[in-house]
Amino acid sequence: NALVTLFTQLGSDTAASKKGQDVSRCSLTCKVEKLDPDTVPDMDVIRMRYSLTHAYADQVMDSPKFAFYRLLPETIYYVGGFGVMSRWVNVDEYRAAAPDILAKEASEIVSKLNREHRDDLARTANHILMVENLENCRVSSVDRLGFDMRVTRRQGTRRNKLETDEFRVGFRIPVQSTEDAKSEVLKVFQEAWEKANDIQWDDEEPGSTIPVLKIAADSLE
Repeated sequence: NALVTLFTQLGSDTAASKKGQDVSRCSLTCKVEKLDPDTVPDMDVIRMRYSLTHAYADQVMDSPKFAFYRLLPETIYYVGGFGVMSRWVNVDEYRAAAPDILAKEASEIVSKLNREHRDDLARTANHILMVENLENCRVSSVDRLGFDMRVTRRQGTRRNKLETDEFRVGFRIPVQSTEDAKSEVLKVFQEAWEKANDIQWDDEEPGSTIPVLKIAADSLE
């Protein structure tokens, strides 16, 4: 009946993400299950993954003192970031979920967007999310369906009175690769630029069909 807690959060090399409370994170409380190598059907896969990750793994795994353990989630708690959002995650839904196609590349994509596209993100916040008095904005996560933007704005003329919200900017179609995701993000940036420069389309306004949803409001207000 041993229980452990696994703490995870999106890795990033951006300065903002090094502030622990500002990053979305997840805590999983799990039972610990010792695996019997003679009865576990995926033991060969587990051994292979371990040997690819750790040097000299074959020597360690052959030791009678060595064993693999599996964590079985009992409760899962997600925190979107400091003062933004938190919720319990349904364990059965978590077990049934499949990894997102961008899971391995998400951290790198987020870092690059925040590092190299600050002006594009600001235009997106101003002209797609319609945020006024913008103080700061950054991408907090990305997946095959879209990306999340955390936006901080000034309340009125007081620079020390700030409010932070999080928005979901959806892709028009689910992406199938990292290159597809980059293309969809650039399309959002392009439409934000066109709207900022009063470029008109024949049948609709730039950015008007981009799916946008406010997913979290500043909970400190």
